[in-house]
Amino acid sequence: MSNHPKPAPTSWWSWETVRIVLGALAVALCLRLWIAEPRYIPSDSMVPTLETGDRILVEKVSYRLHPPQRGDIVVFYPPFATVKQAFIKRVVGLPGEEIAVRDGLLWINGTAYREPYIAAAMNYELPPLRIPPESYWVMGDNRNNSNDSHVWGFLPAENIIGHAAFRFFPWNGHFGAIR
Repeated sequence: MSNHPKPAPTSWWSWETVRIVLGALAVALCLRLWIAEPRYIPSDSMVPTLETGDRILVEKVSYRLHPPQRGDIVVFYPPFATVKQAFIKRVVGLPGEEIAVRDGLLWINGTAYREPYIAAAMNYELPPLRIPPESYWVMGDNRNNSNDSHVWGFLPAENIIGHAAFRFFPWNGHFGAIR
């Protein structure tokens, strides 16, 4: 038998553990606020590109370096919102451009714009509108079933949260970069 005293049982609780946990939470919060955040797709307004139930990663850095481009899929707070519910749509019109919908097609500056990603031709008309500075025209890929700019108007640039960059769920072949 040894005469050495038995070491006291160690506890997970210590000030060092608290500091590590708080530090990890602070890093996670900063990443979510300024770098990227996960989002859930609640509707079919972006079908066929995104489906109801898809989980995506929204990156928030690129639009600090350059403005959104036509074709980008953006997450934003709609200008009419009284509740902070984010929407996701595709940028189709840029500041200063004239946009219209006729004959089932999107027209930009008087030229028909062919979009390979939309679910179906549009079944509505929209007279020509000029997009103001610092604003965008956004539409869902499922144009006939989307609460988008054709319903509520221009999207102010300041309402954009970020760019839908990556689908991380489900893992059924749609996993990966979003185009």
